[in-house]
Amino acid sequence: MELFLYHYYDAATGPFRNLSALSIEEAKQVQRRLQQNKNMFASQRGDDYIVIRRGLESRARETLGPCEWIKQWYQSGREVKIPLDDVDPEMISFTYGDLFPTMRFKDDKPYRGKVYLKNEILRLVDEYGWPQEWNKDGNQGPERYIEVQVWDDRVIGLF
Repeated sequence: MELFLYHYYDAATGPFRNLSALSIEEAKQVQRRLQQNKNMFASQRGDDYIVIRRGLESRARETLGPCEWIKQWYQSGREVKIPLDDVDPEMISFTYGDLFPTMRFKDDKPYRGKVYLKNEILRLVDEYGWPQEWNKDGNQGPERYIEVQVWDDRVIGLF
């Protein structure tokens, strides 16, 4: 089975726009504007979101496999599909769930607080399944998809 990385975005702003690429002050300004638009998922984020998020990530975020839930975050959602085999495995890492809750949510699930390599995340999927399939509505915890951290901008520059 061919796997893809998915990047979701709003058609109005375009792909690969990332708050982490901005200064803290610029990112806070953008977040304040997003909070005013109650039709967007990002409007639900707290005032401390940017500072906390910066502590957890610094690069573009994608998903492994499709996740329609994320596409619905945007008024005019679009996606970019990147074949996983076209990406150098040393340039990406994965979390089983969104990085933010995965690193902060405390429970007994063995995949919490960890970052995985490609071969490791595929074994985890074999063991636990795709969260975007078994937890579509979010009733079974914060993991709704597998997040991909891209550590080299040249990867996304090709798309």
